[in-house]
Amino acid sequence: MIEPGHIAIVHLTGRLVDGPAAGEVFETTDVDVALEEGIYHDTRDFKPLEFRVGEGHVLSGLDEAVLEMADGETKTVVLEPESAYGTVDENAIVTIPREELEARSETTAEVGELVESETGEMGWIVDVSDETVTIDFNHELAGERVAFEIKILETHATETDHDVEPAGSTGAS
Repeated sequence: MIEPGHIAIVHLTGRLVDGPAAGEVFETTDVDVALEEGIYHDTRDFKPLEFRVGEGHVLSGLDEAVLEMADGETKTVVLEPESAYGTVDENAIVTIPREELEARSETTAEVGELVESETGEMGWIVDVSDETVTIDFNHELAGERVAFEIKILETHATETDHDVEPAGSTGAS
């Protein structure tokens, strides 16, 4: 079994679970899946994901699922928003004067347009009126249940997994 601290090399394919787009692939590391699903882009390098398990480098639900798997195993897990891309934070949806946005970002303020906040966060415009613009800074999949097919290609332990002390260390603090 895979343990915290191990390096996992996996192929992932993420699909939407609910709504009219249920089953639609929104993420994959597998070029064959990308081609099959019609989402291949030659500007993207489709390759397995490599990460240290249990260190928060991937979605918490993926970290937890990988801990229950073994080399060569494939399984699909459904992640609730809390263990995937988070719940919708209403405080991350802001309405600002349209004039202010257009002056600051040289945008035409159209629904669906990506904009950057003064602090560097990316959001997209969800509503536009003559006077205001509403921008959503939540992750685009916030509030969504998602399913990931995970295929463990390879795992390996690292020296730190065996409590190896550096040369000259006494282990005392």
